[in-house]
Amino acid sequence: MWFLYLDESGDLGFDFVNKKPSKFFTITILALRGNENHRKLIQAVKKTLARKINPKGKRSRIAAELKGTETTLEVKKYFYNLVESTPFAIYSLTLNKRRVYEKLIGNKARIYNFIARQVLDKLPFENAESRVYLYIDKSKNQREIREFNGYITSQLAGRLEPSVPLDIFHRDSKEIKPLQAVDLFSWGIFRKYEKRDTEWYDVFAMKKIQFDDLYLPDKKNERAP
Repeated sequence: MWFLYLDESGDLGFDFVNKKPSKFFTITILALRGNENHRKLIQAVKKTLARKINPKGKRSRIAAELKGTETTLEVKKYFYNLVESTPFAIYSLTLNKRRVYEKLIGNKARIYNFIARQVLDKLPFENAESRVYLYIDKSKNQREIREFNGYITSQLAGRLEPSVPLDIFHRDSKEIKPLQAVDLFSWGIFRKYEKRDTEWYDVFAMKKIQFDDLYLPDKKNERAP
């Protein structure tokens, strides 16, 4: 089994005059193989929640999940210590939103799908030998889900063996623990670009990141999605 967990950080707002959207938008995938490694990742999230977020005797307000924006660096490091020896890889692409063509900024779903596909393109699907599960933190309506699933399935059809099924699920991160893990890592990558803050990023980057790049950097001769 190959488990993929996809989450995003930042937003896809483009009104830089009247509002304060993020300058960048990051999509990150956490990829791991095997049921045993999958179980270890789930247990690490549960253990972090139980021991650091909701310890016995101090549960005045129980947090349902780990979030990159809310979890302290100390807790993030605790979680990473639990999963450091578990083999998984992180793939991520960050969009420089100020360089997206104006005619595209009204089609956020297209931008999201394109960036997600660019990240998926970096994964070695040719090596997949059994079923692939792709989980996305649920944020889309039913029409957007159908468009995303159809687009991704068609894009990956030529890279997956016909005998290797691809299942795509859009689920609440409160229920799917590994989505909370990828949220932590995605936030760290996003902060590197958005705030030039690498304190958390530096903890996991060297051992876990397989791909991390900026799409449409501030230079000429780059194309928008």
